[in-house]
Amino acid sequence: MIVKQRENREQVEIFSIEEFVPSDHLLRKIDSAVDFTHIYDIVEDLYCADNGRPSVDPVVIFKMVLIQHLYGIPSLRRTVEEIKMNVAYRWFLGYLMHEQIPHFSTISYNFKHRYTEKTIERIFYWILSEINQAGYLSPEAV
Repeated sequence: MIVKQRENREQVEIFSIEEFVPSDHLLRKIDSAVDFTHIYDIVEDLYCADNGRPSVDPVVIFKMVLIQHLYGIPSLRRTVEEIKMNVAYRWFLGYLMHEQIPHFSTISYNFKHRYTEKTIERIFYWILSEINQAGYLSPEAV
């Protein structure tokens, strides 16, 4: 008996992203080990509290670059494309499947014009230190 290709591509389905990310996934482990809200303390003075357009959450910006480096994605443009399709990446960033991911140029702009080299270095050393202390860092990943 031949089973024909399924034609359910246009089907609307309700699901929970939480259920699709395995409990042993690296990003789930990192998320439980690192309190990313510490980033707000580090970058607070780089944002205006009452003027300008709403910004992309700085935690999301740094998590996107962390995804890029952890998984060896060669560019921010490609990282954004991968995040659009990957449920675990979206879960890590806190984005639902229908939500727009920040444009790669927004991420790039922040790293060129907002964050100083010292700020970036401070945040990434802190993140890597937290991941290492939790035992989830291997030399192959960095």
